[in-house]
Amino acid sequence: MQTDTEFFNLYNHGFVRVAVGVPDIRVADPEFNVSTTISLMKQAVEKRASLVLFPELGLTAYSCEDLFHQQALLESAIDALEKVLTASARLDLIIVVGLPVQVDHLLFNCAAIVYHGRIIGVVPKTYLPNYREYYELRQFSPAVVANKSSITLCGQSGIPFGGKLLFRAQNKPQFSFFVEICEDLWVPIPPSCHGALAGATLLLNLSASNITIGKHEYRHSLIANQSARCLAAYLYTAAGTGESTTDLAWDGHAMIYENGTLVSESTRFPYGSQLLFADLDLDRLTQERMRQNSFSQSVQHFQEEIRQFREIPFDINFPNTERILCQRQYDRFPYVPSDPALRDIHCDEILKIQTQGLVKRLKHANIKKIVIGISGGLDSTHALIVAARAMDVLQLPRKQILAYTMPGFATSDYTLANARVLMQVIGCAAHEVDIRPSCEQMLRDLNHPFIHGKAVYDVTFENVQAGERTNHLFRFANYHNALVLGTGDLSELALGWCTYGVGDHMSHYAINASIPKTLIQFLIRWVADTQQLCQDARSVLYAILNTEISPELIPGKMDSNYPAQRTEAIIGPYELQDFNLYYTTRFGYLPTKIAFLAYCSWHDRMQGCWPNIIESRRHQYTIGEIKHWLQVFVYRFFQISQFKRSCISNSPKVGSGGSLSPRGDYRAPSDSEATVWLDNIKRIPDQIR
Repeated sequence: MQTDTEFFNLYNHGFVRVAVGVPDIRVADPEFNVSTTISLMKQAVEKRASLVLFPELGLTAYSCEDLFHQQALLESAIDALEKVLTASARLDLIIVVGLPVQVDHLLFNCAAIVYHGRIIGVVPKTYLPNYREYYELRQFSPAVVANKSSITLCGQSGIPFGGKLLFRAQNKPQFSFFVEICEDLWVPIPPSCHGALAGATLLLNLSASNITIGKHEYRHSLIANQSARCLAAYLYTAAGTGESTTDLAWDGHAMIYENGTLVSESTRFPYGSQLLFADLDLDRLTQERMRQNSFSQSVQHFQEEIRQFREIPFDINFPNTERILCQRQYDRFPYVPSDPALRDIHCDEILKIQTQGLVKRLKHANIKKIVIGISGGLDSTHALIVAARAMDVLQLPRKQILAYTMPGFATSDYTLANARVLMQVIGCAAHEVDIRPSCEQMLRDLNHPFIHGKAVYDVTFENVQAGERTNHLFRFANYHNALVLGTGDLSELALGWCTYGVGDHMSHYAINASIPKTLIQFLIRWVADTQQLCQDARSVLYAILNTEISPELIPGKMDSNYPAQRTEAIIGPYELQDFNLYYTTRFGYLPTKIAFLAYCSWHDRMQGCWPNIIESRRHQYTIGEIKHWLQVFVYRFFQISQFKRSCISNSPKVGSGGSLSPRGDYRAPSDSEATVWLDNIKRIPDQIR
């Protein structure tokens, strides 16, 4: 079992911290350049990085031009590399530096990979640009002309040399990388494509890349797409402002992407050295490649190219015995769009997806009316908003939405009032049906103690009410030739928090079934903030958002507007359970890793808070609380709830986080055990000591 200290260390949860350096340099001054490079190496180790990448020809400067044919510069570059070797001897850090290397009678633009005072490989540049401002063929030879697979350098012999080298840590096989240089990325099929198919999870690019107007945006596009296409992390660094400005300018642009997501980026046009860090999720990349089987098909298609790769094994000492939390910020609300610039676009698109699905279903069934139950809670509110938009698209009056609020034994005056106002502002046909008489008849048929005046509020008492509401809705739909619109959400399906069959589990079309509770909260707030409905709707939407989440099936105190049942006190805070759900279904992470990520995201009261975007009930959770609610989630998700998900109604998939439809993202047996997940949770500490 891991100790507490080991648990709170990112290296023990499938992460690796990497760095990208842009050192301050002088043209044709390797002695100065290596000193700034070594300084950044030491800083990288202090921050517990395990790999650092430097720019193309960084030990000499890229812009030396014909000075590369001067023996003094070439020898000085090798001297600088020897200083890197000496400095690296006591550093648990892989260093990738750029320099010119002469092999036999040819000069190559190379990356040297260094660890613990040894050169473990040298990679020459594959594609040499020789157009516009570039004249690299004047000084260098491309990798393809090399006739040696190993070289002697700095007194070391047998150093692997070539463009098809795959470096892999023996003690952490997921940590594998491939190196390419600048122009290699700009060609139609970059070498890193084959490097990724050969097994590299990290793709490293030593670049120089002078700057012109708009070029940094193209770099972003290029690297984002390459990292996404290769299901890899991509580390990129360009030359800094110390390069020659005889005819060009330089912006020192460095960035790190992971599967299409920007993780870290440097400041451009720095006057001095920069060091960029990122915590890369190797588990995520492995999971993505395993799930996306077209990746394995590509491996098969390019097997001849992949066979040409040589794997260079190495062992590395990771700093995995001390407390190192993720510096990378993981959103507390992974289903909710976090970028304000994209917020309106995302929300509008979500509603359009839901609306399109409902419109198609109504048109296909030739149905022009919708029946929906309105509780005054979050899910039915959002479903009613979607129903209204669907009617508008179909150019049908909203009065053809037959909305029913059905108070029962525990319905509060507060939620009932909100339901009434909501139906009014939407403009639907509002109805109110008291289900207590029909529930009492069912309880009487059962000879339930409640009929005899006893306060027995068991599951039968609860489900009689839930079932009676759904029974009414289906009969209303039969009578009016309408479609019953389901309101239950993804979070409830994940936790099995719904009444099976004739209950809130069933409908003709489940509009919210792939939208979790936190996203529904956010969408309603967005509708209110941006006045998607009429002005009168804002106050009731805010009131609904501020209502305690409850099924309202067990009576509370007399004359109290506060529910006796608090959903989140039973099944856990939705904000935390949605976090658990996302990383369980989207990536298949271990519970220990999910708990580690949750702790990194939630242990700090202010970290990741988004004022006025989504209201957090808490702003902080201890590791003990995270462990407790994760155990609740795992048991409910894997052990007892799948049978409900195996027969859910049709529903449109909305987000990349996935759905739980047996016809879509998730197929699982209804009678599996949760043992392996629960056993893994035992490795999570109860507290920090």
